[in-house]
Amino acid sequence: RKIIFEKQWFYLDNAIGHIYGTTFEVTSGGNLQPKQEVEETTTETKEAGTDNRNIVDDGKSQKLTHDDIKALKDKGIKGQEIVQQLIENSTTFRDKTEFAQDKYIKKKKKKYEAVITIVKPSTRILSTMYYAREPGKINHLRYDTLAQMLTLGNIHAGNKMIVMETCAGLVLGAVMERMGGYGSIIQMYPGGGPVRAATSCFGFPKPFFDNLHEFPLSKVQSLLSGTFSIETLPADPEENALVEEESNGLSEEKQSSLQETEEEPATEAPMEISPTEEQDTMDISAEDAEFKENKEKENKENVREKQIKQWERRKKLKEAAALLREKNADGLIVASKFHPTPLLLSLLEFVAPSRPFVVYCQYKEPLLECYTKLRERGGVINLKLSETWLRNYQVLPDRSHPKLTMSGGGGYLLSGITVVLEKGKSDSSNSEALEMEEPSSKRCKLQDLPC
Repeated sequence: RKIIFEKQWFYLDNAIGHIYGTTFEVTSGGNLQPKQEVEETTTETKEAGTDNRNIVDDGKSQKLTHDDIKALKDKGIKGQEIVQQLIENSTTFRDKTEFAQDKYIKKKKKKYEAVITIVKPSTRILSTMYYAREPGKINHLRYDTLAQMLTLGNIHAGNKMIVMETCAGLVLGAVMERMGGYGSIIQMYPGGGPVRAATSCFGFPKPFFDNLHEFPLSKVQSLLSGTFSIETLPADPEENALVEEESNGLSEEKQSSLQETEEEPATEAPMEISPTEEQDTMDISAEDAEFKENKEKENKENVREKQIKQWERRKKLKEAAALLREKNADGLIVASKFHPTPLLLSLLEFVAPSRPFVVYCQYKEPLLECYTKLRERGGVINLKLSETWLRNYQVLPDRSHPKLTMSGGGGYLLSGITVVLEKGKSDSSNSEALEMEEPSSKRCKLQDLPC
């Protein structure tokens, strides 16, 4: 299929069999050819100015017009030659400094040279791409914040993780990549089904998905209260009703076809029909019968496929429910567009003691409310609300400096560690005990000091 990327279209057929990191050149017809390494002419051979202050950008420095460049492209001249002609026909190129010349050449190469490098997908590349192009789809989760989440969540091979995210599957894919196919992941999802658009971009092998389970958020409370059963799922009765309707429709079609075939000879018997007309009617009736048979077969196959899908869905839900009932998950990661407080308080029930949890939110206020609720509830220690600060730097010879543009914020993280919650004591008594303990410990320290 045709791939469209940054105003460039091409076909990936010729890329199959090459290693990751290979650079290709887009030829006529959108075909890819491995680019041969050519020694580039250095700027040392060219004249360079010492100051750019006298250069005025009036739009008249380039002798080649837009039509001339288009004509060069139509002739089939490569991008490298077009860039060379642009340099030769520029009146101000020689007056520019060496750095400005490099910048000009780099800009023109990007515009006119159709060069593509295919790299292996990874969390870093995908998160950078999503944040730069479609940050709304990942709740403005910056790549350094995602790295902090993976570190604070202590994600490694062999873990049993609970992931609740609405970031198009990017956080789920990052967790799967770090776990390397070992361990189990339970994805909690709102709505009809899990969204895994970004997860499919990682190119994971099939074994990675064997230990990936999903469970609907709407059934978490029933699972905690012990009233959960697969028969009460809303989708199953509808599917059963569809199956019944289709089977009823099939039986009605069969009955109507049988009645038609029984009525036809009775009505046609007294009439005199020529042999040619008899042959035509026989052919039409045979075609109708074949068409109906094929339709019945297709309907039966569709019913079977739906039944198989329904059975597989039930089996997966059973496995996910059994894993959650054990209440021994090794960690919890929440990165969703919903308010984090009710999500975290309900999902923490499935996490074992002395395990980390991380909650991401684009804004600070919902996490502050979540922080206070957790302190009142108890059962957690080392609660920390943090924000990461990121600034990009350009690192080039003689011109390394921070980039002028930087992102204002990458979101906020609430992290902590679960501990055993004593259910005998009420929340109010716990909070009062904490208030009484802190000043007394301070008094002890003051009394110990020498006069």
